[in-house]
Parts: sequence; C-alpha cells; structure tokens
Amino acid sequence: MAARRRPAPHKLQQTPSNNKDRGDKGFSLSAPSPRVINAAPSLEKAEMYGIDDNRPVFSRAMALAGRMFIETIPQWLAVGAMLSLIFGGCCSNVFALESIIKVEPDSGFLLTFVQFIFVAITSLPSQLDSRRPPFYLKSNRVPIRRWLVNIVLFFAINVLNNHAFSYDISVPVHIILRSGGSITTMLAGSLYGKRYSRIQVTAVLLLTVGVITAAWSDSQTKGTTSSGSAGATSFVTGLTILFVAQVLSAIMGLYTEETYRMYGPQWKENMFYSHLLSIPLFLPFLPSLIRQFMKLANSPPLSLPIPPPEDYPNFSPSLQRLVEKIHIPSQLFYLTLNVLTQYACIRGVNLLAAASSALTVTIVLNIRKLISLLLSIWLFGNRLAFGTLIGACIVFFAGGLYSLDGKRKPPSRRGTAPTKS
Repeated sequence: MAARRRPAPHKLQQTPSNNKDRGDKGFSLSAPSPRVINAAPSLEKAEMYGIDDNRPVFSRAMALAGRMFIETIPQWLAVGAMLSLIFGGCCSNVFALESIIKVEPDSGFLLTFVQFIFVAITSLPSQLDSRRPPFYLKSNRVPIRRWLVNIVLFFAINVLNNHAFSYDISVPVHIILRSGGSITTMLAGSLYGKRYSRIQVTAVLLLTVGVITAAWSDSQTKGTTSSGSAGATSFVTGLTILFVAQVLSAIMGLYTEETYRMYGPQWKENMFYSHLLSIPLFLPFLPSLIRQFMKLANSPPLSLPIPPPEDYPNFSPSLQRLVEKIHIPSQLFYLTLNVLTQYACIRGVNLLAAASSALTVTIVLNIRKLISLLLSIWLFGNRLAFGTLIGACIVFFAGGLYSLDGKRKPPSRRGTAPTKS
C-alpha cells in the first residue's frame, strides 16, 4: 500500500499581534491575510468614492491649484527653456551683431564664416557613424547633388544679408526689410503654381506697403544726413542686395520644400551639409577675412569689472594686477557672443517647431523680431524716422495677419490635390 501522504505543515509566519496577554512571541500558524493599502483618493474623485471633504472651499482650491502646478512643472520648464533660448538667444544675438556693425560695418563675411564653422562643428555628432570609415559619416538620405543647389543658395543668401551692412543699412531697417520675406515667397510660389487665400494676399500687400514705406522714409533720412547723394546711392545699393537675398531665399525655400517632400524632413542633414560644404566657398574671400579678423583683434580691450580696493579690502592685490593684465579685444568678445547666441536662437526655434504648430512658430518669431527692433532702438539710440516706424508697425501687423491664416489648409499647386506639408 502506498503510504498515506501527510499534509505539509504550515510555515511559521510572524504576524504583528496586539494581544499582549498571550505568552507567545507573536507567531501564528494561520495563513497571513493579504495587506490592503487604502490609498486616499484624489480630491476630484472624492465624491465618487463617497468621501466628504469638509475643508473650506479656499483650502480645497489651493490644494487643487498646487497639485496642478506640480504636475505641469515639466511642461512649464520646457516652455521656459524654449522661450529663453528664442528671446534670450535671438535678442542677444542682435545686440552682439550691432555692437560689431557699429564699429566694423565690413565684418559681414567674417561673421558668416565663423557662424558656418561653429554650426558645422556642433551638428557633426548627429551625422557620425563609427561603422563607416574613413569619414565616419552616416549614409545620406538625400543625394549630395541635391544638396549642392541648396548649399550655393544658402551661402549666397547669408553672405548677401551680412554684406548689406556695408551700405548704410542699419540693424533696425535690416530687421524690417527681412520681415517682408513673405512678399518674395508668395511671388515665387505663384510662379511655381501655388494658390493662396485672400487673407494671405491681403497680408502680403500690407507687407509690401510697410516695407516700401519704411525703406523710402529711411532713404530720405540717409539722403539728408549723409554727404550729398553718396549716402542715398549706398543705401539703394544695400536695398538691392537685400532684395536679391530675399528672392534667393524664396527660391531656396521652395527648393527645400520640394526636397523634403521627396525624401522626408531631413533638416539635420540639411543643416550639417549646407554649412560644412559652404566653407570652401569662402576661399576666394580669405584675404578679406584675415583683414577683417585683424581689425577686430586690434579693437580696444573689453573693460573688466575690477572692484576698488576700498570697497573690497580682502581682494588680493596680486589678483587685481593679474586681472588688469588681461586684455580681451572687445570686438572678438562680441563675435564669440554673436556665434553662441546664434546657436541658442537656432536651437530654440527648432525645439519650438518640434513641439508646436507652424502658426505658433510664426507668431513667436514675429514677436521676437519686434522686441529685437525695440531693443536696438533703445540700447543703441537708433533714431528711426516717423515713416519708418509706421512702416514697421504695418509690417508686423501684416505678419500677424498672415500667420492667423495658418489654420487654413496649406496652399496647393494648381491641378493637384492639397497635400499635408
């Protein structure tokens, strides 16, 4: 006969016991009951669970507001970081740019060259691949021959925009005229076969009026304050350079849009190759670049804040003498600041574009340009004529009107169905 199987003995379980009259040590032979943790429900679900909250209304409202604030801290931090990069970086970039232009108006090529090198270096890690010697670069999603046209246009646009400062174009007028880029974009798009809404056409017409008003008023001021007709001629040359840059920018925008439609939005690849492969195009301007760099290097030193000995008696005299020996050329400092703030501005715009709609990006950038214009007038004492200010108001109002039509479907080509951009 098979031996009868004995039931397995219960394992000794140590359970907390409140009965102190027992002589045991808290051991029990019964199976432990599952521990139930009763988590308190949130305030907004209290009535659902039948729990009455007897606190005053003000206390409940403050608790709810506090919890909402704590739960949305990551979103607030992300928004704060984006706005800090855009407004802090872009507006500081305008300050550094005008600090250089006020002293050396011919430094446009050098500014463009340094910015291209910095952006190419900072965007290199996103294109590295250790499995592809000898250059260790990722395989291109877009053929290089497709990028070559984009590179030539991008190089010409940046060089022309910065070179315009050599022809009596002030930074505020530069901001106003570049804000009218929608004019050339719509003209080029119309030739390309795109259709636009009435609101967009009205906004672009207002932009045209505002840009012409601002440019004409500023040209009148240049003609009266400069020596004879030489100042007006130089200003007209600068306007022509900016106009050509805007036309090329519109063409490049349409070409890039077509590239992204064919190969996807490869914007990182575009940014890397457009800056890296544009650097050899600066070789014909190498003597001019060296000359401009030497002018900036020979600028007066930057005044460092050295505390007086009577205010800080514990400040070491040897350290003070060491600080006095440091001579940082002021224009090279502003050049470095210009490059760093330009990078911060680009990163902020890319973060905003990735987290929000194109309408939000357009509105934020229009506000940023307006703040940059006001800061330029305030910090550097730029006196704009009354007509120029009127033109600036029209330009920014028209830009806002154009962006308000962003909720409509994007313009489509004639004869084709509207596609999602």
